[in-house]
Amino acid sequence: MGTTVFERARPAASIVAHSLADTELSVFWRDDLPADLLPDRPALRAAHVADLVIVGGGYTGLWTALEASERMPGARIVLLEAQRVGWAASGRNGGFCESSLTHGRENGLARWPDEMPTLERLGRENLDAIEASEATYGMDFHFERTGQLAPAVEPHQLQWLRDWRDETADDEDVVYLDQAAVRAEVASPTYLAGMWETKECGMLHPARLAAELARVVEARGVEIFERSRVTDLQTTDHDVTVVTERGRVKAKQAVLATNVFPSLLKRNTLMTVPVYDYVLMTEPLSAEQMASIGWKNRQGIGDMANQFHYYRLTRDNRILFGGYDAVYHFGRKVRAEYEDRMTSHEMLASHFFTTFPQLEALRFTHRWAGAIDSSTQFTAFFGTARKRRVAYAAGFTGLGVGSTRFAADVMLDLLAGEKNERTALEMVRKRPVPFPPEPAAAIGINATRWSMDRADHNLGKRNLLLKTLDALGLGFDS
Repeated sequence: MGTTVFERARPAASIVAHSLADTELSVFWRDDLPADLLPDRPALRAAHVADLVIVGGGYTGLWTALEASERMPGARIVLLEAQRVGWAASGRNGGFCESSLTHGRENGLARWPDEMPTLERLGRENLDAIEASEATYGMDFHFERTGQLAPAVEPHQLQWLRDWRDETADDEDVVYLDQAAVRAEVASPTYLAGMWETKECGMLHPARLAAELARVVEARGVEIFERSRVTDLQTTDHDVTVVTERGRVKAKQAVLATNVFPSLLKRNTLMTVPVYDYVLMTEPLSAEQMASIGWKNRQGIGDMANQFHYYRLTRDNRILFGGYDAVYHFGRKVRAEYEDRMTSHEMLASHFFTTFPQLEALRFTHRWAGAIDSSTQFTAFFGTARKRRVAYAAGFTGLGVGSTRFAADVMLDLLAGEKNERTALEMVRKRPVPFPPEPAAAIGINATRWSMDRADHNLGKRNLLLKTLDALGLGFDS
């Protein structure tokens, strides 16, 4: 087996140790929120009546609340969150807001080739609407339409770039960069060439997006209750009731936006698995440090390996660096102790200094992790239940920052019985294959992760397991 650049150009252990010496196990984005965007909302008590009840206070639930308030002026909308608004994936992701609704073009073409023109157009319209929402609703979530850079960091990835370049030759928004050009954009000695999708992605502040959405929907009359975990979902021919420890909400319809957490619907028990993703955040870079790496166009970056890294700049010129070491724990559990995995954070720190050796004195201020709701089709699935009184969406597999808004519209369309180009999509109409129960899930996922790592160390060559999963449209994405 071969090596990767992250092994061939590994930094000294002392550099990694120094960088992590004072790092706090805490989510930077949440720590960075001003106090006025972190109000302490009450828990649900007693019985309430609503037109629509939403379970989940992340992006999916919040966008649904906003879109519902636009569609149904004067309707009573209640949103219930088990912890605090935006505390899970919506407050701790990388802040890459992509236009893709299909987890990238390749995944979409493999699954829904005939629908890709429509899916790509809907995705761009969705991203445009997210960008415009700052002005429309007076929000500030630090949105920057920078696009995304995909560098090749191993020689075998150069052919992938050349194929991509040829496929998009007529797209002026996709720019091929040779080694000199890509290093002129971002000065990493690991870069061999790259593709820059200039319009298909924006960077934002994840926790601010959730907090601003919550602020806006409350101003529009939506009631938000925190620390109100839903324990039961009851339906009749006329209404749906969600039950918490201290209260209940009876509504005409409900939206389930719980994503990585256990579904209230038995049919969705095996549809997702939680996969832990690990992240580091640096201290702010000085002017000299910024000059040493370039990065004047502030693109989001994701390299081309199976086990890939993603990284981006914040408004105050910190670097977020995450990905690569996605971890699944037996039993599908979401637990706080899984977030403290120093071996993963040390590996990320090592890979960071391979990428940017000129920053060897830099320190990390924060390290954290979060659970990704992964589905076997790598992107969200949708549906209704209980005689169309309940709608759901889940399984975003790490690309939910942008597509959660699209999911909100889909769920509201489904509840309303609308027939349009969104609800006609095969991606919306058909559910993916579920994951198997344990222990098969853990065995399969971990075998797939091992195989992807082996491919990265073997010129990208996929073994029999990966080829079989590719043919079946199944598997696991890092």
